[in-house]
Amino acid sequence: MSTAANKKTRGLFGVPPSVNFFTSEDDDSESHPIVKNNSDEELAEKIRRHAKIEQGHPGILSNPFQPGVTARSGGHGVSSPFEIAHYPIEIQESKRAIQRQISERARMESYKEGGTGDHNSLCVSPISPMGSSSAIPEEAERRPLSPQHVDLHTFRDAIDVNYQRMAITGEELSGVPLEDLKTAAKLLIEALDMRKRYMKRIGNYFPSTTQSFLDGFYPKNLPKYRRKNTDMCAHTSFNPPEPPKDHWDLASPLPVYETIYELRRGGGVVEVVDKDKNIPEEMKEFYVTKDEFLADYGKLILMIADGPLKSFCYRRLTFLQTKFQLHVLMNELRELHEQKSVPHRDFYNIRKVDNHIHAASSMNQKHLLRFIKKKIKTDGDQVVLVENGQNVTMRELFDKIGIDAYDLSVDMLDVHADRNTFHRFDKFNTKYNPVGQSSLREVFIKTDNHVNGRYFAEVMKEVFSDLEDSKYQQAEPRLSIYGRKRDEWDNLAKWAIGHDVWSPNIKFMIQIPRLFDVYKAKNMLKTFDEFLDNVFGPLFEATNDPASHPELFRFLQHISAIDSVDDESKHEYVHFDQSTAEPANYTDKENPPYSYYLFYMYANLTALNAFRRLRGLNTFALRPHCGEAGHINHLIVGYLTSESIAHGLILRKVPVLQYLFYLTHVGIAMSPLSNNSLFISYHRNPLPEYLMKGLNVALSTDDPLQFHFTKEALMEEFSIAAQVWKLSSCDMCELARNSVLQSGFEHRVKIHWLGPNYREEGVLGNDVSRTNVPDIRVSFRHEALIDELINLFRAQDLPN
Repeated sequence: MSTAANKKTRGLFGVPPSVNFFTSEDDDSESHPIVKNNSDEELAEKIRRHAKIEQGHPGILSNPFQPGVTARSGGHGVSSPFEIAHYPIEIQESKRAIQRQISERARMESYKEGGTGDHNSLCVSPISPMGSSSAIPEEAERRPLSPQHVDLHTFRDAIDVNYQRMAITGEELSGVPLEDLKTAAKLLIEALDMRKRYMKRIGNYFPSTTQSFLDGFYPKNLPKYRRKNTDMCAHTSFNPPEPPKDHWDLASPLPVYETIYELRRGGGVVEVVDKDKNIPEEMKEFYVTKDEFLADYGKLILMIADGPLKSFCYRRLTFLQTKFQLHVLMNELRELHEQKSVPHRDFYNIRKVDNHIHAASSMNQKHLLRFIKKKIKTDGDQVVLVENGQNVTMRELFDKIGIDAYDLSVDMLDVHADRNTFHRFDKFNTKYNPVGQSSLREVFIKTDNHVNGRYFAEVMKEVFSDLEDSKYQQAEPRLSIYGRKRDEWDNLAKWAIGHDVWSPNIKFMIQIPRLFDVYKAKNMLKTFDEFLDNVFGPLFEATNDPASHPELFRFLQHISAIDSVDDESKHEYVHFDQSTAEPANYTDKENPPYSYYLFYMYANLTALNAFRRLRGLNTFALRPHCGEAGHINHLIVGYLTSESIAHGLILRKVPVLQYLFYLTHVGIAMSPLSNNSLFISYHRNPLPEYLMKGLNVALSTDDPLQFHFTKEALMEEFSIAAQVWKLSSCDMCELARNSVLQSGFEHRVKIHWLGPNYREEGVLGNDVSRTNVPDIRVSFRHEALIDELINLFRAQDLPN
C-alpha cells in the first residue's frame, strides 16, 4: 500500500490519541479530544465509500472469507477448525463506530438544544489500544475504537492535587427508572431544604457546598481553577495562645445591658418580650411552632418508607462505598507518601477530641480505685454524709460497708460492664455505683452533696491533668442537669468555679436525662412545662441580666452544647402529634416521647441562641444521644434538630436518612466498645461502613469507667478499631479531624489545630501539616459529594 493510501487509512482506522479527561486545562474546551471535528458529511462519505467497496469487489469481500466446510468420508459435513466472518472485522467495526458517532452526536445536540446539556461534557473512549505482535497485519492493528459522547462530571477540587480519579460513564448514574430518579431527587432536595431551615434557625452548622446547591448557585458556578493558599497557613502558629490565668474571668466586671427584657412562658418556650409585650423583630423568625415541626416530621416519616426512594438511596450508598474501595486500591500509596512527606506530624501528635464522654465516668476503674483508697487514708475523719440526722465520716461509711482500703480491688469495685449488661440498660446503670453502693456514688461522683462535690472535682482535675500531659487529646465531658429544681444551674456553676474545674483541653457539655416520669411519680414536678422551666429558665435569666446569676453567666461561656440522654430502647407509650397536650397541660404519668423532648429542647435553644447573639454571647448546639437503639423516628428528629448526634447505630437500617446524613455532614460520634457491651457486637458495628461511604463519623469513648482499661481511653478506642477493622493511618487521621470539626471548641482554637481555612470545604480547608490527612483523601471526599449533589439537582430538571 502506498504511503498516501497508508495515511488515508490511518485517518480512518488509526488509533486515536490517549486522553487524560481530568486535566484542568481542558475543562472549558469545546473541542472534541478524540473526533477531530469531523463533520456529519465526512462521516456519511466514509459510509458511502465502504458501500462502494462492497459493491465493486464482491469477490474480495465474499470468496476469501467464506466460512470453510470440509466433507469427510461418509458425507458428514464438518466445519473447519476456525471460521472467518463474511466481511473483514475492520470494515464491520468501522461502520458501527461511524453510525454510533452520528446517532450519538445527534442525540447530544438535541439534548443540548433542550437546555439541559452541559457545555463541559467530554467525549471519551473507555477503550485503550491493545499491544500487538509483529505477526498481526498492520490493518488489523488499526481497528477503530468505539467513541462515546458521555456527560462526565469531572469537577476537580483543586488543580494542584493529582491522583487517580474515577469517572462513571453513562446517562443514568442511578440504576433506577427515570421517573423514580426524578421523584427521589425532588424528595431528597426537599429534605435537604428542611434541615437547612432548622439549622439556620438555631444557628448550627450546615455545609456551605450543599447550601450553594440549594440556593441555585451551584452547579453552574462551580469553581474550576482552585488553588490552595499556603501563605496564611505558614504564618499561623501550630499552638493556640496561652490560656488566661483567670480561668473564669472573675476579675472582669459583669456586663450591664441597657435593655432588660421581660421573660414569659408560652407554648413550652421562653418568650423574650419588650416593654410593649412584643417579641423583638430581630428574634421573631427564630421561634418555631409545633405545627411546622409536626408537618416536616410527618413528611420525613413518609420519605423513609418510600420504596423507590429507599432503593435509590441504597444504591447510591453502595456506590459510594465501592467508589471508596476503588480509590484506596488506586491511591493508597499516594496517600501514604503524602503523609510521610509531612515533617513532625503523625497520628500521635494531631488533635483528637473525645466528643462523647460522660464526666461521671471519665476516669478508668483503676484511677477511681486509687483515688478512693487515697481518700480513705487521708480523709478518714471527714464528714461526707448525713443519714437520719447523723453525720457519717469517710471511715464510718466504709466500716458500715465492711471493707477497708487494703481489701478494696477493681473486682470489688464492680464498675466495669460485662457480658451481663448486653441489652440490659438497667444493669448497666447500676455499674455507676462503686461496690454496688449508691452512697459511694453520692460521695465521689456527684456535684451536689454534703462536701459540695469536692471529691468529684478533684478526680475530674486529675483526669484533665492527664489530658494536658498528652497535649493532643481533648474532651467534651457531659455534666448533668436534671430539671427537678430551679437552682441546679446555679449550684453546678458554683461547683465548677469554686473548685476551678477547668482545663484548656476540655469544653463542657450539659446532658439532660429524660426522666420526667420518675420525677412526676415522686411528686417532684407537676407538669412538663415546670421541667422545661427548670432547665431553660435560668439560662434566659442569666442572658437577660447577668447580675441575677453571676456564676452561671460566667460558667455558660464554657458550655458548648446541650445533650439529651436516657435509654432509647424503652417503649414509648405516648405519640407526639397534634392531639398531644401542651407542656403546661402535660401531667401524664407516662414519659413523653423522644420527639416531644427534642422538639421543646430545640424550640427553647433557638430562642436562647437568638437572644444570646443579640447580646453578643456564645451560643449552644444541640447534640443528643440518638439512634443507639429504639425507633428509627428518633433519627428523623435528630436530622431536623441536631447539629450532630452520639451513636447513630440504627442509621444502618434507614438508607434514606443515612444518605441525607451524608449530604448534610451531620456529625456522628460513635463508641464501638460501649456498643459492644450494650447493644451490638464489635464486628457488626457500622462505623467502618459509615467511614467508607463518607459520613462525618468520629470515635469517642462514652464511659471509660465502664468500658476501658487504660489511662488513655480514646487512644484505646483508636488502637482496637485500627486492629479489628484494619484502618490505615489516613483513616485514623480522618476520624481525628472529624472529631475536631464536630467539637464545640472555639473558632480561634480550631484555627491553630486545623489551619486558618478549616471552614472551607474540600482541599482548601485542609492543612496537612496540622491534620496529617492527605489532600488526596480530602479532595476525593469533596469531589464525591459534589458528584452526588450534581446528580440530584440535574435529575430534577430532566425531561420526562
